[in-house]
Amino acid sequence: RGYCSRRLRRLRKTLNFKMGNRHKFTGKKVTEEILSDNRYLLLILMDAERAWSYAMQLKQEANTEPRKRFHLLSRLRKAVKHAEELERLCESNRVDAKTKLEAQAYMAYLTGMLRFEHQEWKAAMEAFNKCKTIYEKLANAFTEEQAVLYNQRVEEISPNIRYCAYNIGDQSAMNELMQMRLRSGGTEGLLAEKLEALITQTRAKQAATMSEVEWRGRTVPVKIDKVRIFLLGLADNEAAIAQAENEETKERLFESLLSECRDAIQAVREELKPDQKQREHSLENDSGKVSNIQYLHSYLTYIKLSTAIKRNESMAKSLQKALLQQQRSDEDGKRSPRPQDLIRLYDIILQNLVELTQLPGLEEDKNFQKEIGLKTLVYKAYRCFFIAQSYVLVKKWSEALVLYERVLKYAREVQSGAGAHRNSLKELPDVQDLITQVNAEKYSLQAAAILDANDPHETESPSQVKDGKPLSERFETFCLDPSLVSKQVSLVHFPPGFQPIPCKPLFFDLALNHVAFPPLEDKVEQKAKSGLTGYIKGIFGFKS
Repeated sequence: RGYCSRRLRRLRKTLNFKMGNRHKFTGKKVTEEILSDNRYLLLILMDAERAWSYAMQLKQEANTEPRKRFHLLSRLRKAVKHAEELERLCESNRVDAKTKLEAQAYMAYLTGMLRFEHQEWKAAMEAFNKCKTIYEKLANAFTEEQAVLYNQRVEEISPNIRYCAYNIGDQSAMNELMQMRLRSGGTEGLLAEKLEALITQTRAKQAATMSEVEWRGRTVPVKIDKVRIFLLGLADNEAAIAQAENEETKERLFESLLSECRDAIQAVREELKPDQKQREHSLENDSGKVSNIQYLHSYLTYIKLSTAIKRNESMAKSLQKALLQQQRSDEDGKRSPRPQDLIRLYDIILQNLVELTQLPGLEEDKNFQKEIGLKTLVYKAYRCFFIAQSYVLVKKWSEALVLYERVLKYAREVQSGAGAHRNSLKELPDVQDLITQVNAEKYSLQAAAILDANDPHETESPSQVKDGKPLSERFETFCLDPSLVSKQVSLVHFPPGFQPIPCKPLFFDLALNHVAFPPLEDKVEQKAKSGLTGYIKGIFGFKS
């Protein structure tokens, strides 16, 4: 909206099309007679765009301030009025056919938006269909580069058309909206937001007919609208995840489902706070049976944790494929996947399974606890397998072999304890494939360990590294040393080490103390005694 206002000011200043002066407003209208410059049409277009953008701003604010919806409708009507004026001016002979069609499509789109906000579904659908038809014809009439823009507009209009059809009575429209969201892939933007908003509005209308949900033999009433909307869309979201074509789309759909689930859980928690006393009373009366709202909270938490497990398992499968392809294609500049990454994912899965066993209301459900126990054994087996793979990379053969045996132990426990719970284990990875893979890895590990023990190069090279002798000290011994052609060549010790050398001798004169010097008294001048006379002589320079 700010951009449109500034653009209008610049256009009016450039065209000298001012609305009066600083003191008085004088309205002017763009007529066919002054259409000598195409920028006059931009004046009308910017007016319409400014009104539309202000309406979209008010639409966001109306979520918290419902009174602003009246202002929103007023701005949309203003935008339609400017679009009608633009379409009328484009009927002039000075305007080419392409601009005329674009003005008609623009007018139809804004009209459809106004009818859409008024919930006049039939009129809105007719306007959107007219707009879509014009853009499709324009896309077929011009080059591919220009057709991309028109096709993009068609994709933005299609969800609105399907939503109008649903409100008119077309029950298949909801499925088409879900398919549109699936085809949008991992994209983000106006189209994805519009699809999410329309799907939420559609589910909100269906939620009015939903009153209860059944889970593990217990029927629970659902009174919270946000929870109803989430449960209605759960099956559609899971189907969309199953139909996702790539990992990026699947990851985005998982995140969307988890976000909706967290919102529903938060809504139930808000209901749990005032129901605290009633729930404690029901616990006393029903001998430990949790209340309906608490059981609904457990159900939603189960959905959240199960979805998180499926997401992490999907990520683990993609990492396993990357590990298998790692030896075939080495990509420079990219961090290659490692078994440690998979270990972290399986740690998170096991933590989620621990949280499932602690859900209120399911502590006494033996079948549920048995299912979770079997699933825990399956994921523990895969976690041990990838820990063993990480030990193989660092040539710790004995540790890897022990972990492979632990994998086989977990897998056999799953096979022996499955029994009546095979249906719940269908979605999990097949432990029989894991057993086959572990047996093959054990044989290759034993062979690698034997070769590693008998390889002479492997036994000699550590001693050379430990000695660290430079070339100057091993001229008599021949060995292939690849470090001689590298940048860090060990030729001599530098700086050289310290060596002992003889120090400078010290001489001590031991005979000096035993030598008797001759008497020198006769050679020493006797100093005469001097008094006042000698002092006076000394002053005047008389010496004896």
